[in-house]
Amino acid sequence: QVQLVESGGGLVQAGGSLRLSCAVSGNILSINAMSWYRQAPGKQRELVAVISSDGSTNYADSVKGRFSISRDTADNTVYLQMSSVKPEDTAVYYCNARRVLWSAVDDIWGQGSQVTVSS
Repeated sequence: QVQLVESGGGLVQAGGSLRLSCAVSGNILSINAMSWYRQAPGKQRELVAVISSDGSTNYADSVKGRFSISRDTADNTVYLQMSSVKPEDTAVYYCNARRVLWSAVDDIWGQGSQVTVSS
C-alpha cells in the first residue's frame, strides 16, 4: 500500500509563493507517477502537474512557468512550488500517486490542502 500526507496549504496574496509537500510512504517502488491535482468550488478536479518515475514533468497550461513539481527521493517527498499565484489558483490541492500494473490503474490520493489566494 501507499500513503500520502500533504502539508503546506494556506492563505497567500496574489503574486506570492507557496510550497506544498506530499510525504509518501509504503510501497513507493510500485509508483509510476506522482501528480498534483486541484479542485475549485463548483469545478471538476484538474491535473496541475505530474512527475514520472524517470523524472520527466508536465504541467497544465494555466500554471506553466509559475508552478514547479519536484521530488526528493531521499525523504520520499514530492513538492509543488507555486509562484506568482493568482486568485484563480484558489482550490483544494490533492497529491496523487498512480500505479499501473498491466492494464489496471490504481490512484491513491492525499487528504487535500486548501490554498486560498487573496487579491
